[in-house]
Amino acid sequence: MRSAKSIRIIHQPSGEVIAEGRLGLWDITPFEGNYYISRKCLKTEYLRPNWVPGLCVYKFLYVWLDLRLPNGMREPFVGWMYWLPNPLLPFIAFRPAVPAVSPSLVVQEIG
Repeated sequence: MRSAKSIRIIHQPSGEVIAEGRLGLWDITPFEGNYYISRKCLKTEYLRPNWVPGLCVYKFLYVWLDLRLPNGMREPFVGWMYWLPNPLLPFIAFRPAVPAVSPSLVVQEIG
């Protein structure tokens, strides 16, 4: 049996590692072209809510996240987090999420 693939998500302009871990329900969950990141796989402390809300008709209410680095660099709307999620999708609840394809993010396969 083959082991699960691990990935690293990096903010390309700064080199900041956003997340690193195995793909799967308990670590980094791929869903609908996005990655939902468990807290144990989150490698940055610089994702901050910008309090701009969003609404998905079936995943419900989220807030956008900005990457705010100590050197003053800022990447607005780099991700989001569902704060009032659909209870049928518990794997997205309260997890930072980023798109799998983004001009500012790089996804590397590791190990």
